[in-house]
Amino acid sequence: MKEAAARIKINKLLENAGWRFFADAKGPANIQLEPSVTVKTQDLDALGENFEKAGKGFIDFLLLNEKSFPFIVLEAKAEDKSPLVGKEQARKYAKSQNCRFVILSNGNLHYFWDLERGNPYVITAFPTPTSVTGYQKTTPDPKRLIEEVVEDDYVVLTQRPSYAMEAAWKNEGERPRFIEVNGLRFLRLYQKKAIYAIQQAIKRGSDRFLLEMATGTGKTLTPAACSSSWTGWNSKIRRSRLSIRC
Repeated sequence: MKEAAARIKINKLLENAGWRFFADAKGPANIQLEPSVTVKTQDLDALGENFEKAGKGFIDFLLLNEKSFPFIVLEAKAEDKSPLVGKEQARKYAKSQNCRFVILSNGNLHYFWDLERGNPYVITAFPTPTSVTGYQKTTPDPKRLIEEVVEDDYVVLTQRPSYAMEAAWKNEGERPRFIEVNGLRFLRLYQKKAIYAIQQAIKRGSDRFLLEMATGTGKTLTPAACSSSWTGWNSKIRRSRLSIRC
């Protein structure tokens, strides 16, 4: 059954990320199926093959912080449904529990949602308790973002920091092959201008950005330059909203 498969996957993803259905040597349980009620083995078994509905209605996981207060709502859907189907339901439940964060998942596709900033965005794995706590406490420094100098090799320096010292780079005849073999990604002028435009928007106090780029102009590389090594930028991006479209 799709529901049962989704439940098994989500349970495993939670455990792999450090969330606990039951108390163990690492700490108390930090997953609940409803407020103030710790999960029991029979509770998980009772879900059976019908993942989305049980006797008390729709099932949501409530993830707790280190003080055992509601922290994240996990809205789970069957594999054949989009996780975003439960978006508004999850928002209401999160607000009722005073939670800022939501995870939407069908076992295969997952979204993380900071209700204070922007819309849900795709994640490849469930966040750990400490990573969300750290994210919550992070306060980006706009001044550093604005003043960061972004040159052609900005991304390359994160790929191969000492590339300019290597013999194959210094030899102009070998340079094209060196770039190809190592997959080095240099920024083009218009990509740097796009990043500069975001810096200026931050300077004006903006925290949401939209880049419109034609197909084939590096929609992947441009945000990579914003997030891969720019000190403080990744947290800024995650707390704001960066959209890129053709």
